[in-house]
Amino acid sequence: MKISYNWLKWYIPNAPEPEKLRDIFTYHLCEVEFLQKLGTGENTDWTFDLNILPNRAHDLLSHQGIARELASLLDIKFIDPTLKYKIPDSKPTNLRIEIKSDKCRRYLGRIVKNVKIGPPPDWVKAHLESIGQRSINNIVDAANIAMYDCGQPIHCFDLDKVSGNIIIRDAEDGEQITTLDNKQVKLTPQNLVIADGKNVLAIAGVKGGKIAEVDENTKNIIIEIANFDPTSIRKTAQAVNITTDAKKRFENDLSPELCDFAMKEISGLMLEYGFTDFQEVVDVYPAKQIERKISFSAEKISKILGMAVSVKEIENILERYNFQYKESSGKFEITVPMMRLDLTVQEDIAEEIGRVIGYDKIKPKIPKIDFRPRVDKTFSKIIWARNKLLQSGYSEVMTYTFRDNGEVEVLASASDKKFLRTNLADGLRESLKLNQINAPLLLNINKIKIFEIGTVFLKDREEIHVAYNEKEKIVEISLDKFVSEKLSPEEYGYFSAEKFLVLAPSRSQGSSKETFHSQIFKPWSVFPFIARDIAVWVPEDVLSQEVQKIIKDNVGELIVKGPELFDKFKKDGKISYAFNLVFQSYERTLTDTEINKIMTKITNKIKKKNGWQVR
Repeated sequence: MKISYNWLKWYIPNAPEPEKLRDIFTYHLCEVEFLQKLGTGENTDWTFDLNILPNRAHDLLSHQGIARELASLLDIKFIDPTLKYKIPDSKPTNLRIEIKSDKCRRYLGRIVKNVKIGPPPDWVKAHLESIGQRSINNIVDAANIAMYDCGQPIHCFDLDKVSGNIIIRDAEDGEQITTLDNKQVKLTPQNLVIADGKNVLAIAGVKGGKIAEVDENTKNIIIEIANFDPTSIRKTAQAVNITTDAKKRFENDLSPELCDFAMKEISGLMLEYGFTDFQEVVDVYPAKQIERKISFSAEKISKILGMAVSVKEIENILERYNFQYKESSGKFEITVPMMRLDLTVQEDIAEEIGRVIGYDKIKPKIPKIDFRPRVDKTFSKIIWARNKLLQSGYSEVMTYTFRDNGEVEVLASASDKKFLRTNLADGLRESLKLNQINAPLLLNINKIKIFEIGTVFLKDREEIHVAYNEKEKIVEISLDKFVSEKLSPEEYGYFSAEKFLVLAPSRSQGSSKETFHSQIFKPWSVFPFIARDIAVWVPEDVLSQEVQKIIKDNVGELIVKGPELFDKFKKDGKISYAFNLVFQSYERTLTDTEINKIMTKITNKIKKKNGWQVR
């Protein structure tokens, strides 16, 4: 936003020189895009282009707002403009205003009759030119001067072009308006408009319409000062692709209380023009702005800023900003000025105080950070339980959380499994059942060991459980109970130093190169397997390894697992060894005929051994 230095001095005659003021803006308020000198001699002025932050746009997009802020920052005199406004005598009015949309929060209207359209006074033209605005006529210029001065957009209609009451409503679908710059705009119900009984007069908060334009023939006017919902204005401006200074202010939110100041200011300007035929102000204000209070302490402000701020310092700053407050033992309660929409919590007050003191006054400190990692006890227990079971030969599985029946139902579930599990045992039991199919490829089903650690959902709480199988029996307990039962003193054993092992690299034997002992992974075959068992009676002095070797030498290349001893027993001076064999091809489906031939070959080899017999 462009700010005139001479204009600022209306309100702060003791303002610092422009170059010094630039530094004050930068350190305490906002970024200065540029500072430009205009004119020479008595006509010299300086223009600041300020990059106002969005959180302060509601009160700083104006000369009065900037002047008030500087006066408070620098603790210098501010000349209150309301004292210079002349209050005109008013006649009764027949102006009627209807608000039919909650997007309009306040609307003021005033009729001024017998106006004369012409050029504005030189000072008005000079002020507008100093901020890059062109003069149009005295009425439009008065509205613009008031907006750039106090921050409230103002619009004027030609009264004689308005039919009936002023109505603030949502546009009808397909309704059209020709704007002041002759742009044809098609409206939707999302757009707020100012209308009369027949036509749309303006796009609320964005652009006036051609139909009620103030021109050289205008004799009577309606002054419009309103407050609109910022989101509505922003969306409408985007939809119709129109950007104006009024739109910029409305979309950043304005206090509805600002309307009063704006009406007083433009009415005073009209009086200066010599216009005296004023009617009463019509003010429609459905829901008044609520007064806000914020509580904080000097201790809290000091903690937020990272520097000590005394009670007296805080009081001084609050008084400079004209904040009403109560203080007791370092605790404050302030009444937030209506125009300061950015102040809502104590952190906002801390920012204000820090900004006035100067952030450069806050000494940098290296924060103290506790680098010790926080231990998640539950996670640690899960890791411990998992490792304990893995070390005991178990494999972890993860079963479905959702079930097709239960007590805890998931709302709006798209699945037929719309209940949360209440235990892990059901899922683990299903997993064991599925593994029975592949048991010969894995281990005997009685040797399959699986576990799961997961959340179960009870009616009133959630718990983490541990479930594991002991053969075909499922054991399920809570994580805490599992850890407390399994974590016994005996597990923390020790080694006695009865003998010492001496490592002597110089006396090493064998390969000097690094050696790795590993198993090479083989992919699973997609073809079905065939499992066979064979039991052999042999003399009591024959070891199982001898029988196993005979089988292994004659089993062929289709064997993928075994021969594996799974049973033995003695009877009448003989011993029986039972072996399991699993056959599978990576290329095709095996047939019983093929496997029978292999088993016959093995049987014949065994029969040739003296005293050996296939059961």
